[in-house]
Amino acid sequence: MAINPDDFDEPVEDYNFDEIKSVTSLFDSMSNAGGFTATKLARAKDLLKLQFEQLEKENYDPKKCLNWISFPACLCATGTRGFFVEALKQKKFNVVSTTCGTLDHDIARTHKDYLHGEFELDDIELGEYGLNRLGNVIVPNSSYGEIIEKVVLPALEDIRNERIKQTGLSGTELWKGFGTVELCWELGNRVCNEKSILFWAAKHQIPIVIPGITDGSIGAQLFMFRQKYPDFWIDILADEQKMSDLTWVAESSNALMVGGGISKHHVIWWNQYRGGLDNAVYITTAPEFDGSLSGARLREAISWGKMRPEAPNICVEGDASVLLPLLGAALFN
Repeated sequence: MAINPDDFDEPVEDYNFDEIKSVTSLFDSMSNAGGFTATKLARAKDLLKLQFEQLEKENYDPKKCLNWISFPACLCATGTRGFFVEALKQKKFNVVSTTCGTLDHDIARTHKDYLHGEFELDDIELGEYGLNRLGNVIVPNSSYGEIIEKVVLPALEDIRNERIKQTGLSGTELWKGFGTVELCWELGNRVCNEKSILFWAAKHQIPIVIPGITDGSIGAQLFMFRQKYPDFWIDILADEQKMSDLTWVAESSNALMVGGGISKHHVIWWNQYRGGLDNAVYITTAPEFDGSLSGARLREAISWGKMRPEAPNICVEGDASVLLPLLGAALFN
């Protein structure tokens, strides 16, 4: 691409803190000040605003506009869960891709608190007291596994009885078409409240897809339920069908992807079948040099047909527990 020196005509401006009266004005100042990640974050805010405005304009119709969000479970063990709760409450996204731990933390924290800790705590000593460390968050056994066992197995019993009553089916046929999307909605209706991601997904019928559903405490509960009912299963290919149905017909498809792994890959994988994403924001702390999907920048997705070459996009390097609250404060109010 040829460079025209005359194209560089926007001056770098210093922050004037007397003029910064709100989070929105802070983002405006970031855009003008430049300075590496600040510029990228301001750009991310603008792209997400376009995504949200488009979805609202299309009356939240996924056939017109499909807004994806993907993220790992760890953030839901922190107060950053509030970003995802508010995003679904306001219907800013209409399809979610995440990991099994999101269900674990969302359900557990609905019933009992997690606690503040430190990265430097003695993990051997913590283990002796039944305290699990997730970064600088402390997850007591009584706030995690014990809660999940207490509420999930009875919920699964209730779901099974209701499906038998509604469908008249039995055996493996009872669970055909029952994927993680349906599981999340059923759990959201039964064991969660308004502080929960699952609650708002169920209320607004927003699909949450958990491709790695067995990789977590909820997965263990599903396995235990199968010991009692050997014909029980989760139809994960029903989830794939749902994503296929959404992407094939969507006139526009946009995404906010936080972190990499299976959650991110399901977003870009299905979007390759429609020629790629139309607008994308990616947040990561991973380096590019190791060849991981977490480190892969969005421009790499263009080579796979998972991102349209002309699609506006930005990759913001940084901690999502810092960046998402800033974006939420600028976009949700």
